[in-house]
Amino acid sequence: MDIKIINFINNLVHSIPQYIKSIEVINNEISIIISSNNLLKVLNYLKKNTNMQMTQMLDITAVDLLNSTERFVIIYQLLSLRFNQRLVIKVFLEKNTNSIFSETIPSITNIYKSAGWLEREVWDMFGIFFSGHFDLRRILTDYGFQGFPLRKDFPISGFCELRYDDELKTVFYESLELSQEFRFFDFQSPWVSFENHFYK
Repeated sequence: MDIKIINFINNLVHSIPQYIKSIEVINNEISIIISSNNLLKVLNYLKKNTNMQMTQMLDITAVDLLNSTERFVIIYQLLSLRFNQRLVIKVFLEKNTNSIFSETIPSITNIYKSAGWLEREVWDMFGIFFSGHFDLRRILTDYGFQGFPLRKDFPISGFCELRYDDELKTVFYESLELSQEFRFFDFQSPWVSFENHFYK
């Protein structure tokens, strides 16, 4: 392992050991798992500490772990230009029974301004609520869209379809009606019946 990575991990372990659940290194990329309660403290430290200087928020995304006890994991990717080092932060979300939104995490827009659009994208696609976000609304789907497309329990074909009427010059949303053939799949090769018909 590179000495630079070892030094970086040592700095993490000695400075904020109480907040880190685990550390993992894959292909020289450091990944840490923390609790959502400690997210703001850890990100504040990583950005402002002179030995870290994680000043760039590269991306925020999520993964739906449908059958797991913790439904979602939020993934933050940070970059230190000063030390040329990347860091991945993973936060597993527990169900929040005190909120109308079952999956809630604090917004980090006060620490990283670029997180505003990224959090809106995660909200739009996964339905994870970022508490304290200044403008949390849909960004990729329409405002009247129902559901969250990247959840694993969301149907591949969706719930409605969009149609443009050329005569009325307007757009219509209609409930999706699928033909029965589309719903039931025959996984047998189509060539089997062809061979049986011609080569008896």
